[in-house]
Amino acid sequence: MSWSAASVSDIARVSLARISDVLLPPLCLSCRAAVEGHGGLCPTCWSRIDFIQAPLCDRLGIPLPYAAGDRMVSAGALADPPVYDRARAAARYDGEMRKLVHGLKYRDSHEGAALFARWMAQAAGELLADADLLVPVPLARLRLWRRRFNQSALLADRIARQSGVRVDAFLLQRVRRTASQVGLSAEQRRRNVAGAFAVPEARRPELAGRNVVLVDDVITTGATANACARTLKRAGAARVDVAALARVVNPLAPNI
Repeated sequence: MSWSAASVSDIARVSLARISDVLLPPLCLSCRAAVEGHGGLCPTCWSRIDFIQAPLCDRLGIPLPYAAGDRMVSAGALADPPVYDRARAAARYDGEMRKLVHGLKYRDSHEGAALFARWMAQAAGELLADADLLVPVPLARLRLWRRRFNQSALLADRIARQSGVRVDAFLLQRVRRTASQVGLSAEQRRRNVAGAFAVPEARRPELAGRNVVLVDDVITTGATANACARTLKRAGAARVDVAALARVVNPLAPNI
């Protein structure tokens, strides 16, 4: 019986995976209970995530109480239209989802990045369908140095692998250090990020007429997304949509 190099490679890969599962058994991303595969959730934790589903406001991506047509716009979007064109998020930023986001951002828990990207790609499918470019929200250099990674860039990279849309993590830059947005009011958040982003002059021709999907971990009041979208549009982007892992549906909620 002869074995091809591919067959031997496949057998070796499966064997190593089984050994790895024995040494490092797959655990739920949230509660650490045993699960079937790495980077997943147990049924209990999965059931606690409040995924955002239609009907939605076409601009803000927030859930609406009932459907009233193909393209519905919420009162909030009419009263205060966002700078970005459309936003979509996978789930509400509360409970189990908040715990997972905090694990990703603050505890270097990257094991769930592929799963989160699948959720985001599904939620933002219509945005990705004709997108030319994925652009993650950048971190300030000092914050990037302290954290050692940009969670938005990590998610954008995973979405790019799944969608085939190219990602450019250096097109949009943060040129001014800002205070943390946590605990700030909507107006304070807007002022905090005003003028904080820029597209280098030499990169602007690459952006002209492009449809961009901005990738972020959480949309709270939309201040950061608006600041980034404004910068990208002024630099020549034709459209800027936003894909997020989670969003705050009630921006007045405490501790966000």
